[in-house]
Amino acid sequence: MTSKIPLLLTGVLTGMLCNSAAVAQRADEAANYPARPVRVVIGFTPGGQPDIVARLLAPKLSAALGQQFVIDNRPGAGGITATKIVVDAQPDGYTILGSSSAIAITPAVFAKLPYDTVKDVIGISGAYSAAYLLAVIPAFNAKTVQEFVALAKAKPGALNFSSAGNGSGTHFAGEMVKQATQIDVVHVPYKGIPEALNDVVGGRVQFTLAPLGASVALVRDGRLRGLAVTGEKRVAIYPDFPTMAESGYPGFRWDSWGAFYGPAKMPRAVVNKLNRELARALNEPDIQQKMSALGMEPTPSTPEALDKLLAQQIALTQQLAKKAGIVAR
Repeated sequence: MTSKIPLLLTGVLTGMLCNSAAVAQRADEAANYPARPVRVVIGFTPGGQPDIVARLLAPKLSAALGQQFVIDNRPGAGGITATKIVVDAQPDGYTILGSSSAIAITPAVFAKLPYDTVKDVIGISGAYSAAYLLAVIPAFNAKTVQEFVALAKAKPGALNFSSAGNGSGTHFAGEMVKQATQIDVVHVPYKGIPEALNDVVGGRVQFTLAPLGASVALVRDGRLRGLAVTGEKRVAIYPDFPTMAESGYPGFRWDSWGAFYGPAKMPRAVVNKLNRELARALNEPDIQQKMSALGMEPTPSTPEALDKLLAQQIALTQQLAKKAGIVAR
């Protein structure tokens, strides 16, 4: 029995040395990160909010960290395709995700995902938030939210609202308005934002919840009439439009938002390094000006705060989906 003790101690010491060596290696890798280009996977086509923000930030990150940050657009299934790519990647920080708030919506509208959103991704930093604009056709006889609600309640089921598709952020924004104001209106899904806006402009649908950047030209040209924004506060590009809270619905808030994530087992030191550089870039005046012009507000955050936000938003969208009867597919 006693002869086995030295062997046991040797095994323990060997394990400790191996663990120490592994820890030292990870620390060294984090210190030298990045040593090669970093792939930023975006789950949407070029021109959308996550893509625009990633392309604004990539040169800043490249300059700060000495390696290229390469944008890789992988649209499909509301961002699921891109998220799966990142979840399956080596957790070394060389494949990260630039996502919209769709990452918190997919668990509510898909019965089964190829990953666990909370467990399989780790937050790096928040990136932006952007309210929606409650907008109606100019011929519609309402210039305030109160007038709009009164008209909708006078004709239950007669008004339609357009969205970028079933389960999209614009769909949930419309359902949020519907539930808050207790109006009976009909959802009409389209294939994307342009199609959803075109049919409001054409008078075939009475109202929509439009992304701010996509609606600026239409409002300016008089083809849409804005009534209110859905965020916590008024926005620079629409300073005269009140919030829904100011319009009589205290506590109302529904934003489109974006953030950066990595695979769950990504080294904390790498997460922290990316977090610091993203925060620095998002706080630079030129980035803030460009984002503000598009109706977006930079929202750098700690990784922990982002993880908490994601869990909260998933719970909220699941609750909204249940109330709205949005069936998981």
